[in-house]
Amino acid sequence: MHIKKGDTVTILTGDDKGKTGKVLEAFPKEGKVVVEGINTVKRHQKPRQEGQKGQVVERPMPMDASNVVAKK
Repeated sequence: MHIKKGDTVTILTGDDKGKTGKVLEAFPKEGKVVVEGINTVKRHQKPRQEGQKGQVVERPMPMDASNVVAKK
């Protein structure tokens, strides 16, 4: 895989086309990468302790490495 953790990449396809971000994680066996602030989804989180409220957390999800290109 040509993309590594820490690389700055540009998104080629999808809703975030044209945006840039830093690679947080790379999964070479699956051919996927997680880019900071790109391809985010909202996940509902249960309260962890009594008296605490549940919350909605926005997390970046893995995307195919073929949909990104490294910036020079």
